[in-house]
Order: sequence, then structure tokens, then C-alpha cells
Amino acid sequence: MLSLALSSLASHNMLRPVAVATGETIAMVLVSLVFAELIGTPLGILLVLTGPRGMARNDGVYSVLSTVVNIGRSIPFVILMVAIVPFTRLITGTSVGTVAAMVPLTISAIPFVARITESAMLTVEPGVIDACISMGASRYQIVKYVLVPECLASLISGASITAVNLVGYSAMAGAIGGGGLGNLAIRYGYQRWEPAIMAMCVVVLICLVQGIQYIGDKIARRYLWK
Repeated sequence: MLSLALSSLASHNMLRPVAVATGETIAMVLVSLVFAELIGTPLGILLVLTGPRGMARNDGVYSVLSTVVNIGRSIPFVILMVAIVPFTRLITGTSVGTVAAMVPLTISAIPFVARITESAMLTVEPGVIDACISMGASRYQIVKYVLVPECLASLISGASITAVNLVGYSAMAGAIGGGGLGNLAIRYGYQRWEPAIMAMCVVVLICLVQGIQYIGDKIARRYLWK
């Protein structure tokens, strides 16, 4: 089936658009993942520090942060993408295309990263943290030298899961003008009824997900065994 799809794509001169769409999807996922990790990880750490078992317990701050994160996770991506169109235009100057799609992709992934970070750090034994506190370690030192190293494998696995979710979200973004494989599949595979293009987009998306999961698992296992 794949060989037939490739031959059909070659005859329709569509290999280049598939390659370009794949590059757009990878760019959307990578950029969104980086920004989501940069914002979501500190947010998750703040949830841990201000939570019930935190070193800077603050029920009010934790309640507000937790509620915001839960609200962010509750909004379906398609609705979120449409709802923040004015914000996307403010940031990128447009609401369509690959660059514009990175804004809602990042915002949708931030709460997910925050919860993964919180869950991973809560697995660290409280006794280890108490021992560090008794030796005079500051909160920053505990986060940097205890919490992050102890749950690094889980954080890496969480990042790979986030990236896989972003691949799916990027396909949805493409359905409403976001570019990438989703846009190509809708425009050619569905609207023009080109089953070969649709099949190729599906195959490439599967390969992307498998590749991301494989790399993430391999890196996570390396840190888990250290």
C-alpha cells in the first residue's frame, strides 16, 4: 500500500508538498515543546513548592495556580485555538499559518507540562528533602540538586508524551489553517479526494510519533539507570 501511495504521489508531483508539510509539523512541535517546557516546568515546580507537601506551602497560591492549570487542561484544543485568535494575531501578526499555530499549541501544552512536572517531583522521597533542609540547603538548591535530578527520567518521559500530543494537536491546527500535515491532508486528501496523499500523511504522522516516543524512552532509560 505504501509503495502504491508513493508512486501515486510521485505521479502527482506531491512528494515535495508532503516533505514541506512534514517540516512545518516538526517545526510547530519543536518550537511549541521548547516554550511549553520553559514555562510549564517552572509552573510545575511552583505547584510543588506551594502545595500541601511543599517547602513554601501556601494554600491560596496553590489553589489559584492549580485552578488555572485545570482550566487550561479542560479547554479542547480546537476551541482554544479559535478563542485566542486575537492574542495570536497580537503575537504573530496573523491567525493562520505555521507560526500562528505555535501560539495555541504552546498555550495548550503548558498546563500539561506543569502537571507532569508536579507529579514527577512529588515522587521524590520526603526524607531526602528533609535531610537536605537539615543540612541547610536552600529551596533553590533543593530544586536544582535534588528534585530535578531525582525525577529527570520522568520529566524526559513527560516531554516525549507532550511532544506526541503536540503532533496530534498540530494536525488539528492544520485542519483550520495552521499548516503542516493536517492542512495538507484536509486540502488534498479530503477536499480533493486524493487518498494517496491522505495515506502518506497518516504514515508520516505515525512515524513521527513512533520516532519521538523511541527517542524519549531511550534518553529516559539512560538517566533512569544512572
